[in-house]
Amino acid sequence: MSRAFMGTVAVTRLEWRRLLVRPLAWVLAALTLSWLAWNFTLLLGGFLAGQIQRAALPDGPGFTDLVGVPLLGQLAQLAFLVVPLLCMSVIAGERRNGTLPLLFAAGVPASRIVLGKYLAVLGWLLLWLALTLAMPLALMHATHFDWGKLAAATLGLALMLAALAAIGVACSSFASHPALAAAAALVIALALWSVNLGAQMAGINGGAINWLAMSTHLQPLLRGLVSSADIVWFALLIVLALALATRRLAADKERN
Repeated sequence: MSRAFMGTVAVTRLEWRRLLVRPLAWVLAALTLSWLAWNFTLLLGGFLAGQIQRAALPDGPGFTDLVGVPLLGQLAQLAFLVVPLLCMSVIAGERRNGTLPLLFAAGVPASRIVLGKYLAVLGWLLLWLALTLAMPLALMHATHFDWGKLAAATLGLALMLAALAAIGVACSSFASHPALAAAAALVIALALWSVNLGAQMAGINGGAINWLAMSTHLQPLLRGLVSSADIVWFALLIVLALALATRRLAADKERN
């Protein structure tokens, strides 16, 4: 068991180092954080401009509702593009460069390869989320925070990023080229997000197709409502995606 754990740690460290030396990860971080910082400035300006009017409302929206959660919503939108780009080369790049057999030759099981690469990507994404959260938290001493709502929204974003990363790793394990992996991950993520759009337009709520949609489980968390059913949905999606990636990689290992 310790050997398997060390194998996972080794793959995670290797993939993390690759993320740090690749320009793509740095460019994505710089561009997205700059965009989020600009949006944070706009949200903060709107919050300050309407502060006098909201003072007359005893139950009016506060800093968390008007700045913190909308900023996390902006990050969620960016994640649909950032995560596929970040994950596209984790396995497809190894296959294209011919280095995947080297990992197999090292005796690392397919499950540990998938888990190690997934944890490296997830670590980058959680750091991205933490840097975004640092913007509103920098004003924690100057305004009132709804810590419960902010914590629920943060949990929702972390679960969403974890699910998108698992989808990205799974697509990368099946694709022969990183660009194909990124395109497939983007399409699947958008499909999962909007699979219930037609049902909503028809006025159908609470059905099975609504349960399948990612938006159904993320939006309550962004509103501060934490449900075990929503957490389980994300967990099932992550396990399913990683299991498919492991099965695909194990098949490649048998062929080699």
